[in-house]
Amino acid sequence: MTSAVANDVREMVTEQIQYRGLLYEMTKRDLLLRYKQTVMGFGWAVFMPLINTAVFSVIFTRVAPIDAGIPYPLFAYSGLLVWNFFAAALRFSVSSLTSNGGLVTKVYFPREIFPFSAIIVCAVDSIVASLVLVGIMIYYHVAPSWTIAFLPLVVAAHVALTAGLALLLAMANLYFRDVKYLFEAIITVGMFATSVLYPTSLVTGKLGLLVRANPMTPIIDAYRGVLLQHTLPSGSFYVAAAGSVVLLAIAWLSFHRAEFEFAENI
Repeated sequence: MTSAVANDVREMVTEQIQYRGLLYEMTKRDLLLRYKQTVMGFGWAVFMPLINTAVFSVIFTRVAPIDAGIPYPLFAYSGLLVWNFFAAALRFSVSSLTSNGGLVTKVYFPREIFPFSAIIVCAVDSIVASLVLVGIMIYYHVAPSWTIAFLPLVVAAHVALTAGLALLLAMANLYFRDVKYLFEAIITVGMFATSVLYPTSLVTGKLGLLVRANPMTPIIDAYRGVLLQHTLPSGSFYVAAAGSVVLLAIAWLSFHRAEFEFAENI
């Protein structure tokens, strides 16, 4: 069993290296298609988080004030930035196989390139949107400290969780087309089950348990900690990070072993 898994892992890594050019071309294609004939282009990656930040800033600073520990617009925008990457990457990944049915049925290459490409495209959006975060930090005189050295670890955990779920959702939607509709319903309310808009410490009861059980909560908190609050990731973050890596390994291996059946289900 161990030998078979090792061979699969070796094959998966080898294929990704061999087809890296295809991943680049598909990512470029998806970027061009997304912003073709749009006026604002990459501006849309910034517009929605800014609008949401403005709306929730009014609510949680004027209507129902909360103490976020840092200026609320900075708190909200940082959370929305992290969440939007997660949600958008999964939204595009869930239908990535079914929307590329012609390629899946006619040409061989590692099919995980589709959800991986969707994740990279959304990462480009997030990089553009993060420039606004830098601007807000400058406005509020919030400078990063040495804790920013942990940022790559937080990003890695975030991407691992996103990639693992993306692979599972893309595969599940291929077999059960209802998955994408169920996903939309869950992701719409999912933002309120994390610490995107309010600190974890303010949430109690059953909702508090739900928020703390959500693996995105310690990841979002870790982003804020290392970037804005000069604190190290908590123990719950490392649990979420380890779980994300395990999820990615299981999802990728399952996806790889099932991909030869994908053409039959398009």
